[in-house]
Amino acid sequence: MKSPAAAQLIVRTVQTLRNTARGALVWGYEQRLAREVRAHQRLPRHLGLILDGNRRFARASGLQRELGHSIGADKAHEVLQWCLELGIPAATIWVLSTDNRSRDPQELAHILSLLEKEARALATDPRIHANRVRVRAIGQHDEFPPQVLAALNDLEAKTAHYDGMRLNIAVGYGGREEIVDAVKRHLHAQAQAGRTLADAAATLAPDDISAHLYAADIPDPDFIIRTSGEIRLSGFMLWQSVYSEYYFCDVYWPGFRRVDFLRALRDFQGRDRRFGR
Repeated sequence: MKSPAAAQLIVRTVQTLRNTARGALVWGYEQRLAREVRAHQRLPRHLGLILDGNRRFARASGLQRELGHSIGADKAHEVLQWCLELGIPAATIWVLSTDNRSRDPQELAHILSLLEKEARALATDPRIHANRVRVRAIGQHDEFPPQVLAALNDLEAKTAHYDGMRLNIAVGYGGREEIVDAVKRHLHAQAQAGRTLADAAATLAPDDISAHLYAADIPDPDFIIRTSGEIRLSGFMLWQSVYSEYYFCDVYWPGFRRVDFLRALRDFQGRDRRFGR
């Protein structure tokens, strides 16, 4: 008869072997997915990412709420690497919405502190400069602390001349607010050109709004991924997403794996995009 210690050792050994085998299977599946995605060649020209579930991840993992945001920031760096490896031309990641600004002041202060830290890290990240990634922060930032604005401005200035991947960080962002800002910009331009409000209203066309959006110089997102299991856009790029394909993933953002990312892209590649036709 085996001793309790020997029995426990056997159980732990079996569990380790099972975990190793499971890990090997996932790794093999991930490699096959990567080959399929690369072979297909049709990738999003502009990928939208709604990073949702940081707080729920922390709660489910028994961690402090702030740690969920910190782990989520690290995950964003990983996903940037995956995009670079595949050669995705543009990506917009939604970090902080206009609605989020009403959260607990301590939590909001932590998120803004993380934003400053990550902006400064990206400004010196070798991957950004080696791949000539142009980074831009989009949204309403007037109420951000000066040090956060300085970090974002420095990041934009250091990458403004790059012609590689376009990375938009949507922070203090809301889709309705973006449309309102675009209308305001258009009306100001019309006024400066000497046109009356009646003239501006009579000639207003969708392209006039599109021309004044925060990221008007890149294509509309053709694929949008949202993590955490929520099936809604919550205001993400409302104007631009009229013909976007959507993918809703059950995993919380900090737990989003490369295999999840590749599954989403393979799903996108299998769709027949009709553009309303």
